[in-house]
Amino acid sequence: MATNPRPLPAPPSKMQQRKERRMFSTSDDSAMMKQVQATHAPDGREIDVNPIIKIVDEILIQAIARSIEGHHHVKQEQDTLETAAALAEFDMLDTLAFIINKISCELSCKCSGGGDAHASTMVLLNYLSNYAWHAKVVLTLAAFAVFFGEFWLVAQLSAANTLAKSVALLKQLPEIVDNSTNLKPQFEALNKLIKAALDVTMCIVEFKELPSAYIAEDTPPMSVVSAHIPIAAYWVIRSIVACASQIASLIGMRNESISSATEAWELSSLAHKVSSIHEHLKNQLALCYQYIDDKRHIEAFHNLIRLFESVHVDNMKILRALIYAKDDLPPLVDGTTKSKVSLEVLRRKHVLLLISDLDLSQEEIMILDNLYKDSRSRGEMHYEMVWMPVVDKATWNDMNKHKFEYLQSMMAWYSVRDPFIIEPSVIKYIREVWNFSKRAIVVALDPQGRLSSPNALHMIWIWGNLAFPFTREKEESLWKQEIWSLELLVDGIDPTVLEWMTEGKFICLYGGEDLEWIKTFTTTAMNVAKAGKFELEMVYVGKSNAKERMQRMINTFATSKFSYFWPNVTSIWFFWARLESMLYSKLQHGKTVENDQIMSEVMTVLSFDGSDRGWAIFCRGPSEMARAKGDTALTSLKDFDKWKHKIEEDGLLQALKDYLEQLHTPHHCNRLILPGSTGGIPQKVVCAECGRPMEKYFMYRCCVE
Repeated sequence: MATNPRPLPAPPSKMQQRKERRMFSTSDDSAMMKQVQATHAPDGREIDVNPIIKIVDEILIQAIARSIEGHHHVKQEQDTLETAAALAEFDMLDTLAFIINKISCELSCKCSGGGDAHASTMVLLNYLSNYAWHAKVVLTLAAFAVFFGEFWLVAQLSAANTLAKSVALLKQLPEIVDNSTNLKPQFEALNKLIKAALDVTMCIVEFKELPSAYIAEDTPPMSVVSAHIPIAAYWVIRSIVACASQIASLIGMRNESISSATEAWELSSLAHKVSSIHEHLKNQLALCYQYIDDKRHIEAFHNLIRLFESVHVDNMKILRALIYAKDDLPPLVDGTTKSKVSLEVLRRKHVLLLISDLDLSQEEIMILDNLYKDSRSRGEMHYEMVWMPVVDKATWNDMNKHKFEYLQSMMAWYSVRDPFIIEPSVIKYIREVWNFSKRAIVVALDPQGRLSSPNALHMIWIWGNLAFPFTREKEESLWKQEIWSLELLVDGIDPTVLEWMTEGKFICLYGGEDLEWIKTFTTTAMNVAKAGKFELEMVYVGKSNAKERMQRMINTFATSKFSYFWPNVTSIWFFWARLESMLYSKLQHGKTVENDQIMSEVMTVLSFDGSDRGWAIFCRGPSEMARAKGDTALTSLKDFDKWKHKIEEDGLLQALKDYLEQLHTPHHCNRLILPGSTGGIPQKVVCAECGRPMEKYFMYRCCVE
C-alpha cells in the first residue's frame, strides 16, 4: 500500500473545527483519556511500519475486503510478487512476530463471548505500552490481519480443500458460501469498519512521518493533532476488538440461525465514529502540509535571494532555480519548432524573462514578436526570451488551459511547458522582489545570471533592440541622446510620419474619441492650411486603454476620411504604451517635471488623454512642437486670422504656439490616469495648464474599455 501523502481537502472552516473538537471532547470523557495516556510509556524504539501496512492492506483490503464485495479474482501475479519481495526484505518481522502473535491470541481468545470491549482495548494498549502511537495501531492491525486471515482462508477453502474442511468442522465455522445472504450485512459492516480503521491508521502514520525540520510537535497545527492522536489510536484498537469479536462470534455457529441485524448496526455505528475521526485528522493533516509547504516556500524564497547575491560562472543555477530544477523532463517549449527542450539552450546567454498572467495582450505579443525576429534577422542573436506565466492553481480550469496553449502557440520564443512547474517560492519572489502585479514585465538576466533589469519592458517599448543589454547604464546613455521631438513620439510606429518630418511638412498629431470635435477640428485645420498655403498632414492617434472603441473609431475613419490614421489597434496601443514607458523610465531615474522636459511633456500628453474631449500636438521638423487641449486647439485654428500676420516674422509653429499661450484660461480640469501596476506612481504631478500640483485620487477599473 502506498504511503505517500494522499490528496487532501481544503483546510476546514472554523465552524467545522469547533464541531470536530466537540466530537473528541464529548464522546470521550477525560477519565478514559487519562487511562489511555497512563498506558503510554514509549522506550524510543523505532519501527518502519510501512512494510507492515503494505502486508496488512494486502490481506484485509486487497484480498478479504474485495472478496467480500464479490471480486474473487482481483489478485494479479505482479502484486503477489511485490508482496513476497516486501516480506523477504522486512527482517524486522522477526523481532515483531512475538508481539503480533500475542495480540492475535488476545483477539481470538478474549474477544470470544462478547466481553467488555473497553477492557480488552486497555489490555492491548498495556501490551503495546513501549511503542509509539503509530506503531500501536499498525501492530494491532497486523495481529488482526493474522487472525482474520486464518479465519477467512479456512472458511473460503473449506468447500474445496479436505484439510480446510476438517478444520472448519472442528471450529464449527458456518458455510460462508451457503450462508452468504444471511452473513452479507455483517461482512459489509465489518469491511466498512476495517477500512475506516485503516484510514485513521494511515493518517496517524503520516503525522509521524512529517518532517520535524519544518514542523515541530509543539507547533500548531501539529500540537492540536498530538492531543488527538491518543484517542484516535484508542478507537482504532477498539474497532479492531469489535471486528475480532464479530469474527469470533461466527465460530461454533455452523448449524445455527444467524441473526446479523444488531451486530451489523453496532459495527456500522462504530465505523461512522471512526470515519468522523478520520475526517478530522485528514483536515488537520491538510493544515500541517500547508504549514510545511509555507515553511519550505519561505526557505526556497530566501535561498533564491541568496542565489542572486552570489557570483556564478554561468546562468544555469539561476535559471534552474527560477524555472525547473529537476532533470526528468525538458521544461521549455521552443516557440519555433514547438518541441520540448532543456534549459541548456539558454546557457551563457542573455535571457529575457517575460512574466505575465494569461491576460497578456495580442498587441504586446505582436510587438515583442517583431523585435525578437528583428534581432535574429540581423544575425545578432543577442538574447533569448522565455515566457513564465503566473497563474492561480485554485482557479485553473479547461478555459485557462486553452488560453495558455493559445498564447503559447503565438510565441516565437521559448515558454515553460507547464505553468505549474514554477515553484510558489519563485512566484513569491517575482511578486515581492520584481514587483510583478498585473501588467507584464520583462526581467533581463546577463550570461552569468545576474540581474540586468527587474523590468526592461519600458526600455524595449521605447528603443526596441537598441536598448540591449537592457541595463540601467544603457538606459541612461540612451536618454542622454534624446530630446522631446516628434521622432521620439512615433519612432518605430509609422515611418510615413517620419518622412513628412524630414520633408519639413507641418504635422498635427491629435487624439480623443469625440466624433463631433474630430470632424470640426480636422475640417477647420485643413481650411487653415489651405488659407495659409502650407502643407498639413494630420495623424489620428486615438485614445489609450480603449481597444474595442478604437477599432470602431478606425472603422469610422475608414468611411469618413477625416484624416490619415493608423489602420490597426496595435499601432495606437503602442503609441500610448511608449508614452507610459517613457514616464515610468524617467521615474525610475528620479526625474521630475521640474527638472526634465521630456517627462513634463509626456505627462502633459497623458493628461490630455484623460480628458473627455480631444487634443492636438503641432510639429514642424524634428523638435518644433506646440500642444493644446481640444477646445483650445480648435479655437486657435478658428482664430487663424488673428495670428497669421505673425507667421512671416516668427514662423508658423512659433506664431501658433504664442497664440495658444494667450488662450490659456485659469478655468480648466485636467486628469492624468496612470496604471498603478506598471511602476512607481509619482508623488507629485503638476497640471499641464497652470503648473499647480494636482490632487491624487484612486480609480478602480475592471477592464481596458
